[in-house]
Amino acid sequence: MGQLFYGNATQPIEMPDRLLAHVKVVTATKLRRGESFTLSWRHPEDIPGGRSTIWLHPSIPLRFVFSSAEPEMLNPAFLKDLANAANSSGGLSVDLNMPVPVNDEVSTPPARVPVGARAA
Repeated sequence: MGQLFYGNATQPIEMPDRLLAHVKVVTATKLRRGESFTLSWRHPEDIPGGRSTIWLHPSIPLRFVFSSAEPEMLNPAFLKDLANAANSSGGLSVDLNMPVPVNDEVSTPPARVPVGARAA
C-alpha cells in the first residue's frame, strides 16, 4: 500500500501502489504546468467521515511513498482518463478499492539516468 503525504499532514492518504503511481504522474504533470486541481476519494470503511477532497497546488508539498522498490507499469489509457478528470471542473476522483486496469499496451517505467550523466 502506497502513501501520499499532503502538506504538513502527519497522516498519509493510503492507496495501492499501482493507483498511486498513476496519480503521481498526473499530479506531477499538472503541477509542473502550474495547474491546480482537486483530488477526491471515498474513505475506506475503517475510517470515518465518508470522503475527502484536497486541493493540489504547486506551493503545497507532496511526498509519494511506495511499498515496492520497483516502479509500477503504467497504463496509458488509464493515465489519459485520470488526466481528463483532473482537467475537468469536478477534479480527479479515485476509487481506492478499484484495481487499475491492465492494458497490453502499457508504457515502460522511465529509464534511470545516473546523476551527472549526459544525454546522447
